[in-house]
Amino acid sequence: MKRRFTLLATAFVMVAAVLPVQVAGATAVETAPAIAWAPCEEEPAAECGTLAVPVDWSEPDGPTVDLALARRKATDPAARIGSLVINPGGPGGSGVEAAYGAPGFFTPELQRHFDIVGFDPRGVGRSNPVVCSASVYNEMPYAVMTSQADFDRWTAYNERLRADCRARTGPLYDHVDSVSVARDLDAIRAALGEEKLTYYGISYGTLIGQMYAELFPGRIRALALDSNMDHSLRVKRFLDTEAAAVEDAFDQFVGWCDQEPSCVLHGQDVRAIWKDLLAKARRGELYYPGVPDRPMTELQVLWQGVLGTEGPAWQLLAEMINALNGGTPPEWVPPLPGRQPVQGELAHLPTTILCQDYNLRVRDYREYAALLRSSNRRAPDMRFNPMPIEDLPVCLNHPVNNPQHRLRYKGSAPLLLGNSLHDPSTPYNWSANVARQLGRKAVLLTYEGWGHRIYGKDECSTVPIDNYLISLVVPPHGFRCPVGGRVENTLRRQADLWPTDGLPWSSAPIR
Repeated sequence: MKRRFTLLATAFVMVAAVLPVQVAGATAVETAPAIAWAPCEEEPAAECGTLAVPVDWSEPDGPTVDLALARRKATDPAARIGSLVINPGGPGGSGVEAAYGAPGFFTPELQRHFDIVGFDPRGVGRSNPVVCSASVYNEMPYAVMTSQADFDRWTAYNERLRADCRARTGPLYDHVDSVSVARDLDAIRAALGEEKLTYYGISYGTLIGQMYAELFPGRIRALALDSNMDHSLRVKRFLDTEAAAVEDAFDQFVGWCDQEPSCVLHGQDVRAIWKDLLAKARRGELYYPGVPDRPMTELQVLWQGVLGTEGPAWQLLAEMINALNGGTPPEWVPPLPGRQPVQGELAHLPTTILCQDYNLRVRDYREYAALLRSSNRRAPDMRFNPMPIEDLPVCLNHPVNNPQHRLRYKGSAPLLLGNSLHDPSTPYNWSANVARQLGRKAVLLTYEGWGHRIYGKDECSTVPIDNYLISLVVPPHGFRCPVGGRVENTLRRQADLWPTDGLPWSSAPIR
């Protein structure tokens, strides 16, 4: 999913209840003024601007928030088709930084034809981020609860946290759901002067695209959704599918290490080593390379399994496991994963976006423990996926603006979905389920390999997306891409794709 930090932009640099559907009343700001573009201070080769949109779209004449945007103009003006709006996921990924990194992510052919436009969604980065006082944020309890007392502690803490974040963020705090972002996206389309939207979103960015398709079905030119969220899942199914996906990805890593002599753990019992590391972390006896002042948590160990399989970066994952087991650390050690104490006055909390999009409420510790046991059965090595497990307690009892529901798309434009078979973060069956909900109007492009995101993996998974965005040519239903030679080489470039989605390395910048 992802899910949420500015590190999400790294992926671009490195390749790379019921929702009310009011189509008739979902009018865009067609009279919106053009965006005043100027060279970006951080990246002068790109242009930056802002667009004011209502904080609350039900009160279009009320207070506004400025959205930050960045644009890379088409490299061949004579071949320009229009604007391609992009979102790198999260929630919490910066579309501005994704636009900065677009030349290293998108193919030259796509850059010829489109101005590539990224925006920081409301509540993120440069667009009035959701912020909380660091002092309150740093009191956050450990995410994995083991008793009703822990559950009660989280319930009380969340009341304080939300009051603090709401006071510091302002009115926008209660309006950062993906439906509001989809309405912002239509305002961006209008301000760009585009009659219809051309959009590419990864991971959590796919939810923005899905909500846009529901609200504005007649305003879609092309919608490419890479590694999809499934917004129909209730809490148990959400956690179970995430656990099964991260276990499958870990299984793929173990299989590779068993067969690949270059794996530093080749010939050893990887699962036994992993189990021992988790046990050491639970006892407070495990330390991260370069962080000798506090022991690792079990969650932080599990994060290694996610980060190492998202690219995937199997060689680096093996070297990290070896280092944690007493071996020599790799030449490059990733930042310590998981939520960290925040220095300074403010912490960002884009998890609020997830909390407003997904009802993750749990009645009590008994129900919570049953959910964990269910995840454990599906993930005997990984136990559970740490991403939703870290998010769930923050979202306990949070008001939900955009609760889960099956998609209802009434447009005629075909939509293109994509996913890898072995994705640890947005399970393949999420995209398959979204495709079923959309019916014949959606084509699912299956990459028969590994990792999170398929664009850029090899020609077979990239060219069809380019062709769709440029020429509106949709691959046939059931189109599948076998693993090509180029991705084999990518597996050996250890640090290339770590991470490939927004991940909670720290509270700021945030995922």
